[in-house]
Amino acid sequence: MPKKRKEHSLTGRITGQLMLKAFKAVKKNRGAAGIDKVSIKMFEANLEENLTALMRDLKTGCFQPKPLRRAYIPKGKSKLRPLGIPAVRDRVGQEVLRRLLSPIFERLFHDASYGFRPDRNCHMAIERVLELHRQGYKVVIDADITGFFDNIPHKRIMDAVAAEVADGNILRLVQKFLTAGVMENGVFKPTNVGTPQGGVFSPLLANAVLNHLDWRLHDAGYHFVRYADDFVVLCQTRQQAEEALIFVQQIIEELGLQLNLEKTKVTTYGKGYAFLGFQLSASSRKMRLKSMERFKDKIRELTCRKHNLDKKAIEKVNRVIRGTANYFATDFSTSTKLFLHLDAWIRMRIRCMKFKQKKVTDNYRYRIKVLCKLGLLSLTEFLPGKSKNVMRLLARGNL
Repeated sequence: MPKKRKEHSLTGRITGQLMLKAFKAVKKNRGAAGIDKVSIKMFEANLEENLTALMRDLKTGCFQPKPLRRAYIPKGKSKLRPLGIPAVRDRVGQEVLRRLLSPIFERLFHDASYGFRPDRNCHMAIERVLELHRQGYKVVIDADITGFFDNIPHKRIMDAVAAEVADGNILRLVQKFLTAGVMENGVFKPTNVGTPQGGVFSPLLANAVLNHLDWRLHDAGYHFVRYADDFVVLCQTRQQAEEALIFVQQIIEELGLQLNLEKTKVTTYGKGYAFLGFQLSASSRKMRLKSMERFKDKIRELTCRKHNLDKKAIEKVNRVIRGTANYFATDFSTSTKLFLHLDAWIRMRIRCMKFKQKKVTDNYRYRIKVLCKLGLLSLTEFLPGKSKNVMRLLARGNL
């Protein structure tokens, strides 16, 4: 690990220019209002005074974040993922801290860490995994940490930050954000553990904690790739993988966390495994089943038969198609057949919207070229170097 150099005067770097940049970043990411019901637009209406007051509170140590607003988003068909939504003012304050702390930790992070870091993304993480497979590391520990963000001990977070930062005011601000609490159904709940999913600098704090895991694996000579709390360790033999799993479990427990032993497994590249939304195997690299079902659920919601088929409906469907294709239509993916199947399924849903029924003859009443004129996109359009066979099938209207 690189040599540590503690930072002593971060508070002095909080300037009006930094505050403005932080607000612009929060505005770009949009997001709902917190418990104070102040939206980004409302905060911006009196921007200069709000930022000046916030900067004063951050620099003098008077700042006190509001409790988070609890919200839930779907996680699979029957589960919900809890989110903590900070007030806009607090999001700006967190973004200020993130911008101050990120350069400090960035020089310490391991090269195998790809999540929420500058100039790194999921595709780069997967490409690195595939490169290790080509080098012969085909036995995989597919690891899963139980409720990672909700269960990180605050002491671990504060120890990781305090090891690099000696500015007491900044450390107190981080502590305040961690212990701000949550408002759920009008009831205040303290947060004594975890960092909220939805917090601006939660990913940075998570990386700071798991950096310990990265360097322990590095020092032990293991090859791995991590994206936030989603990581795989790659070995050449099953025996090495079994030993690595025991080692990983030990480190995770040192961090005050637990591996989900039901989901953590030793597998092979030949059999395949899920990583960052893809199902990776020696024979294919495509959307995993859960990702496909999530995509279908979004399309189903937008293509109910009782809704009218118009330009606005097509635009909404196109946004989902474009977002999914931009992620899964990569140079390394093998999604042609799956995309053809999904495109045909989407067109069936659109035809049902038009005719309020489902019949095979609708394919002839509402051909692909008609749907193209409406502006409907297809997943296959986004495939790099689309094959002639795909184009031929589309042109014939057989799909």
